[in-house]
Amino acid sequence: MTNAIVSTHQLSKRYGGSYSVQDVNLSVHEGEIYGFLGPNGAGKTTTLKMILGLVHPTKGQVTVFGKELQAHRRSILSLTGSLIESPSYYGHLTGLENLRVVQRLREVPNRNVLEALRIVRLEQQKNKKVSQYSLGMKQRLGIAMALLSFPKLLVLDEPTNGLDPAGIGEIRELITSLPQRFGMTVLISSHLLSEVELIATNVGIIHQGQMRFQGSMEKLRGRSRAAIRIRTSSNLEAERLLTAYGLKPVRQGESLALGSLPDAEVARANRELLTAGIDVLRIEETRKSLEDIFLDLTGKEISL
Repeated sequence: MTNAIVSTHQLSKRYGGSYSVQDVNLSVHEGEIYGFLGPNGAGKTTTLKMILGLVHPTKGQVTVFGKELQAHRRSILSLTGSLIESPSYYGHLTGLENLRVVQRLREVPNRNVLEALRIVRLEQQKNKKVSQYSLGMKQRLGIAMALLSFPKLLVLDEPTNGLDPAGIGEIRELITSLPQRFGMTVLISSHLLSEVELIATNVGIIHQGQMRFQGSMEKLRGRSRAAIRIRTSSNLEAERLLTAYGLKPVRQGESLALGSLPDAEVARANRELLTAGIDVLRIEETRKSLEDIFLDLTGKEISL
C-alpha cells in the first residue's frame, strides 16, 4: 500500500447543537484521485476546510504528508493547492495579472505561471479581464491558481459546478492527467456520482456528516449483487409455493424478487413452479446500478 498523503481520525465539527461532520476517518493515498462524494449539505466542504486548516475541528486529528496539521500547517500548505467553493479573483484584473498576484504569494517562478495557463487552456484569454470570463473560464482560472506551485496535493471542491457538458469534460480530462504528468495526488469533492465515477480511483461517500463508504471504485461496484426476478401466471400462488420451499420471495410490481441465488436454486424454483401448474413467464437477473448503490448509502429522499 502506498503512503497516506491525507488521513483524518474521528474528525468532527459541531455547529451549535448538531454535527456538520462526525467521526470521519478519511484516507487518501499517494497518486490517487480520491472522489469525496455526498449530497449537497452532507459535510464535504466542511471536511475539506478542516483538512486545509480553514476550519478548526471540534475534535479529531488531521494528518497530511505524515505530519499533524496544527503543528505543521505552514509547511503542509506550501505543498498543497486548493480550490474551495468558488474561485477568488480580482475581476478588474486580467487572468495573467491574477496569477501574478498568486505567484508573488507562493513565490514561484514565471515558468509556473505560463505552464498553469497552458494546462487549463487559458493562454489565449490571459490578457482579458476576468470580469469578462465565462463561468467555465473562471473555474479554470481557479484551478490554475491552485496548480501554480505544482503541489503534491491538490484539493478541489466541486470544480465542475455550474459548467456545461463541454466544460465538465475539459475539467475531467485535466484532473485525470495530473497524477501521471505531475505526480500529484488529487482530492476532489462532488455530489455527482456520474462525474466522479469517470475519474476517481478511490471514493469516500459521506451523508449527514458521517462516512458511509470508503474504498476503491471496484469495491463500490462489488456491492451490486445479482438478484433473480420471476414473473408467473399467478404470483400469489408462486409466492406461497416458493416460501414453502425455503425461499424468500418479495413482490415487486408484477414480479417476485428472490435475491441472489445460485443457478441450481433458480432451476429448482422453475421446476417446482411448473410441476405445480404455474406458468413461468419470465426469469431475469438484475443488478443495482452504481447510482442505486449511492442512493442506498445516502438516502433516496435526498435530492442530488
